[in-house]
Amino acid sequence: MIGKLKGIVDEIGEDHCVIDVQGVGYVAYCPVRTLAALPSPGEATTLFIETYVREDMIRLYGFGSALEREWFRLLQNNVQGVGAKVALAVLSTLSPPELANAIALRDFAMVARAPGVGRKVAERIVTELKSKAPAFAGEASETIGLKQELGEGAAPAPVADAVSALANLGYSRDIAANAIAAALKSAGEDADSAKLIRLGLKELAR
Repeated sequence: MIGKLKGIVDEIGEDHCVIDVQGVGYVAYCPVRTLAALPSPGEATTLFIETYVREDMIRLYGFGSALEREWFRLLQNNVQGVGAKVALAVLSTLSPPELANAIALRDFAMVARAPGVGRKVAERIVTELKSKAPAFAGEASETIGLKQELGEGAAPAPVADAVSALANLGYSRDIAANAIAAALKSAGEDADSAKLIRLGLKELAR
């Protein structure tokens, strides 16, 4: 099984790329975000690979990070109705931290932004992966606990009110939650909503 390719970018297509590894060209199907981050043809790159072997074909799926590949596996192995095509669509639309945040906040609309992912599939993704998302949140790990509390309606009232206030000002719940999480660090757990809102706005103004 191929787990990683390290070589030269030979071609970048709409849904795939070709990586030249010592004269052999490997076709890897990738999320749009991964393809967009590749260097220009002729330059070196590394892709993390998920290999699918079937009776009639061998297909490689490529990702810019091991974390992205883990989400590709999680989506297919844990959510009914999600195959490679839908998993690629989700990862083309959301980065792993964004996906983890959306799941924690139970933001169905954010997940449903992916092409081919309707409300029902988005709900299944959020429901089936809510317990697994924190372990695969990447750079979002620090605030994922607070976002889960918000998503489940279990966050302290001042925190929930402060996030709602920032969201009402036009910020996404994700950005609002990040700002209030930062505000909590300086204000302390006993801060009221007014103080959290004030500090949260300062964070957003930076």
